[in-house]
Amino acid sequence: MSGRPSPEGVTLDAVDRRIIAATQGGLPLVPEPFHQLAETLGLTAEEVMERLQRMQAAGAVRRIAAIPHHYALGFKANGMTVWDVPDDRVDVLGPQVGALDFVSHAYRRPRHPPRWPYNLFAMVHGRSRDEVEAQVAVIADLLGDANRGHQVLYSTRVLKKTGLRLRA
Repeated sequence: MSGRPSPEGVTLDAVDRRIIAATQGGLPLVPEPFHQLAETLGLTAEEVMERLQRMQAAGAVRRIAAIPHHYALGFKANGMTVWDVPDDRVDVLGPQVGALDFVSHAYRRPRHPPRWPYNLFAMVHGRSRDEVEAQVAVIADLLGDANRGHQVLYSTRVLKKTGLRLRA
């Protein structure tokens, strides 16, 4: 069984890639999605589930979960918060910010001084800008004296709303 290494160094064979290609747009919205997927791919549901679990354990698949479309749910105030925190504390503080239930994703990013001092990014979603500002205040409280400044970059329109796409 030969395969190509993925960017994470995990080797995916042709069947793994077919499963990824078939699921990257979402699982079928049926009572037994893995069974339908298996039938489409000519596999057993057990093989599909085992392969997905293996890819998840190896880090090739981060998670298998429902991803709500926040705009359709009324969360129209979306802001990428950017924070200037000490570099020696960002690896501890970043996961704490990322664990907040209103933060959809958080990243450590390189600074670009003098124009861009921010190294911690956290995306928040609210029904209004007031709600987002309340969330920003919670993050600021969590960061405490490590918060040396921040901004909120509000979305003005959606240009792309999909995850990574692989070719089979």
